[in-house]
Amino acid sequence: MATPSKTPPGADPKQLERTGTVREIGSQAVWSLSSCKPGFGVDQLRDDNLETYWQSDGSQPHLVNIQFRRRTTVKMLCIYADYKSDESYTPSKISVRVGNNFHNLQEIRVKLSN
Repeated sequence: MATPSKTPPGADPKQLERTGTVREIGSQAVWSLSSCKPGFGVDQLRDDNLETYWQSDGSQPHLVNIQFRRRTTVKMLCIYADYKSDESYTPSKISVRVGNNFHNLQEIRVKLSN
């Protein structure tokens, strides 16, 4: 995807994709969840509908795993979270970890909601 210097904060990812600034690569990955309620899984997490979403159904931590079949450079990760809509279920911390396999993941970014 695009380099961070080309992507202003709050930019619309779909608009950036239409202009060729970024390219969606999520379809090249295998997605898995630590848990989910029926009808609130990967498909709802990845669709473009803001009315649908992933809802976990287990103890914390709640995880979204994105694994690419081959080494892949990811320069941008876009996540939509609406704290105002449902503060009890919206994550208060998002941790991004990268690595060559599950056993060597390194945390590269942590975002705390306000």
